[in-house]
Amino acid sequence: MAKYLLLKHYRGAPAAVNNVPMAEWTPEEISAHVQYMQDFADRLKQTGEYVDGQALAPEGLWVQYNGEGRPPATDGPFAETKDLIAGWMVIDVDSQDRAIELAGELSAAPGAGGKPIHEWLELRPFYGVAPTVTE
Repeated sequence: MAKYLLLKHYRGAPAAVNNVPMAEWTPEEISAHVQYMQDFADRLKQTGEYVDGQALAPEGLWVQYNGEGRPPATDGPFAETKDLIAGWMVIDVDSQDRAIELAGELSAAPGAGGKPIHEWLELRPFYGVAPTVTE
């Protein structure tokens, strides 16, 4: 088994087919999207392929230990995460092919108008774990 991180981006990835920002979706469209994601995770829990996943709030801090007392905290810059990463999911699968298959399925979550988003997801293997590639 190999672990992969699937990253959902707010922006920075190629444009999705159904490229309507979530801020413009109806409450029903948001609920359908969240339900799709939950159903997907539940199915992977049953197969043992789901590890964890979370949506991320846009708030956050950079924190650095300075050797004494409390570490200083600052509000940015966040170009690498706060403005880009919407959420993540970790899967544990038998092969890179299976990871690609699941990422493709997750990419089809519904969006505006109930139509699949077909968004681009970033798929990254965990460091030090060689994926199994079948060609």
